[in-house]
Amino acid sequence: MARQSPQRPDADEPELDDTETPAEADEVEVDRPAADRALWDEVRIDPVEIALPAGTGYTLRAYRSARELTPTDVAERDLDDPFLARRQVVETEDDEEVVILDEEFAALSADEDDEDGKKDGERATTRRGTADADADADADDADAAGDEDDDETDEDDAAGDEEVPVFLTHKGKLLLFKTPESLVTFIRSGAPNDLSQLDSWNELSERLEPADIAPLDEDTYELDLVVENLRGGHDAWDPALLIEAGEIARDLAYALRLPAVLDMLSAGSSLDDLDEALRASVNGGVGGFLGRRRLKKIGAQTASLGWRTIVGKISAVVDWRD
Repeated sequence: MARQSPQRPDADEPELDDTETPAEADEVEVDRPAADRALWDEVRIDPVEIALPAGTGYTLRAYRSARELTPTDVAERDLDDPFLARRQVVETEDDEEVVILDEEFAALSADEDDEDGKKDGERATTRRGTADADADADADDADAAGDEDDDETDEDDAAGDEEVPVFLTHKGKLLLFKTPESLVTFIRSGAPNDLSQLDSWNELSERLEPADIAPLDEDTYELDLVVENLRGGHDAWDPALLIEAGEIARDLAYALRLPAVLDMLSAGSSLDDLDEALRASVNGGVGGFLGRRRLKKIGAQTASLGWRTIVGKISAVVDWRD
């Protein structure tokens, strides 16, 4: 009996390999289960994957209120930079000079106040009305100053409650690990790091396994591709890549205390304008159209040079661990 040609599968049904049965196809999906997020949700810490020009590594990130965290100590890191150390010495000397001048000015002001007080005492009867007016003005000024102090206190409280990023860092260095195994080994070792101040750190160190180091897509960043993408010109720009790069760069700059990077990405900067235009461009309608128009006005060379500086500054404070 002649062998009939196989029928063409329906468009809705997946096409199977000659050696693969439907049951085996289902097993392929079973062999790749989604990573269990229960531990990360409990400890409120997440694994992060960051690609830099020097390689790709894993680390950890968490968000906590600013008042709960002690910032990473950058004193040792900055001493390794002779230019930065020299600049700090100059700033320190300038600060000391200002303090001395302030002390001298305060002393001179006190002497002048004493002299003025004697003269005012001799003319007190003739200036009583003026003195009363001045007292009322001072009282008003004191009330205004009290209101300003209250406002500043409220602002400080709000800043303390704001959630800020903290990474697996130590002495101003970002710890990046080439493999999940090396990251887990470090965490279990009890080595000092800035995440150990979190109340959930001990639980994580006791329960963490290499299989748990599976960052979500939104926690995977490709900083190594940013500069090259920007150099490709406006038509080649990848909004998702560049927006995510801005998010991780801001987080790292805050956690690692990199004020130069924060300034470059601060509101009103050219790179912040790029970020806003990119975010607008991915939206539909008039907003997306206007965003794309704004992107055309941003210089590709300026953007790429700025990002090259940012990636370089972040790379300079990475401590690679194998």
